[in-house]
Amino acid sequence: MSADFAERRVKMVDGQIRTTDVTSAPLLEAMLVVPREAFVAPGQRDLAYIDEDIRIANAADGPRYLMEPSPLAKLIQLAEIGPGDSALDVGCGTGYAAAILSRLAKSVVALESDPALAETAMSTLSALGCDNVSVVTGPLPEGHAAGAPYDVIFIGGSVEKVPESLLDQLAEGGRLVTVEG
Repeated sequence: MSADFAERRVKMVDGQIRTTDVTSAPLLEAMLVVPREAFVAPGQRDLAYIDEDIRIANAADGPRYLMEPSPLAKLIQLAEIGPGDSALDVGCGTGYAAAILSRLAKSVVALESDPALAETAMSTLSALGCDNVSVVTGPLPEGHAAGAPYDVIFIGGSVEKVPESLLDQLAEGGRLVTVEG
């Protein structure tokens, strides 16, 4: 079955990501290597490579989703992450974006408000050898000041307004990417 998932990853990158003007070679390589199926429930693995959001939890503050691949890749490309960058992944969910970021940045702090999702992310990232990722639990709008400043802050979802506390955690010349509105 893993060969089938590897083929699906290639089709996802070629059919969903490259076609939306994602051209960063390191990002494309990361998306070809990170097994998206590892970040969804076993019963959803056949859906892992569709170009839609996938529900991963019903949290207290509403349902949580794994962002569809093409907008995720576009947002990450916009961040222009370099190998020396430190990144904060706000709302890491099960850890897929953090795994992608771990292949691009020097270090990643993956912040999650839901303890069960944080535990899943920690377990999956560890199993995949993402040793430069630290999963922390806390309120998403507050970020994780203990690890600041960050060169990149990635918010894995849409926000009405970016919290000032997150902007305060950006390094000089840092980049914050999200969908606002």
